[in-house]
Amino acid sequence: MKKLKGKVAIVSGANQGIGLVLKNGIASVLSILLVLFTLSSCSEDDESETSQTYVLVHGAWQASYVWDAVRDDLVNMGNKVIVVELPGHGADQALPHTLTLDVYRDKVIDALNKVDGKVILVGHSMAGMVITHVAEKVPSRIDKLVYIGAFLPASGQSLVDLAFSDPGSKLKASLISSADQLTIDVQRDNLTYLFINDGSQTDKERVVANYRAEPAIPLTNTVTLTEDNFGAVEKVYIKTLQDVVISPAFQDHMIAEAGIKTVYEVNTSHSPFLAQPHVVSDLLLKIGE
Repeated sequence: MKKLKGKVAIVSGANQGIGLVLKNGIASVLSILLVLFTLSSCSEDDESETSQTYVLVHGAWQASYVWDAVRDDLVNMGNKVIVVELPGHGADQALPHTLTLDVYRDKVIDALNKVDGKVILVGHSMAGMVITHVAEKVPSRIDKLVYIGAFLPASGQSLVDLAFSDPGSKLKASLISSADQLTIDVQRDNLTYLFINDGSQTDKERVVANYRAEPAIPLTNTVTLTEDNFGAVEKVYIKTLQDVVISPAFQDHMIAEAGIKTVYEVNTSHSPFLAQPHVVSDLLLKIGE
């Protein structure tokens, strides 16, 4: 009987040992899972903290294609990117007489409405007018406004007001208005010199191939701006130092008038996203940090 008791005691002890091992094993597995879950959560949090949504808006006589390389860079770094093609540009067939700066503004706002949270809104050239107009309407949707070689108006100004105030611009002499005054052309011989003189032959061919006459009415529309709306949004300017469309000196003038403190420079023509897209991408990533 004692032997049986001994065996029972041994068996009982063995069962307790196995139970302890199983218990410890389960505890270890749970601990590992907890660590993995924590690391996963941290990774997701880190990504959400660093990821941005960029909304990119092209300028006059161009279209959404100009952002292709910049968009790819930003997406490859884990960001969301929306490229807006303005009505009457690219593949959009809106008629010139139907277009205004308000129409452009509303197209961009439609893009913002598809995004949760704030965006970094980027505008080039004529689109400086557009993003300014958007910021006045929906300032709460914008984290930062980024102007790249862009027109930056004061309240009451139109693009035409600004463009004809720039003595260093080479664009004015190349403009041709249509007979009905609804579109404006650029002399084809001067097109690549004005917009992408420092680009590759491929870049120049893309600019020519995608060229369309520019709707005229939005260029004459003025903006009304307030300190509470447009004035409350943080602004950044990226200067284009070889620009002959909006001269660097006039860019400095607009920057000073708007009181912008954060200014970067790219040593390119009017189309840095074509001539040096990775430089532009790096700056946008820095701005988004």
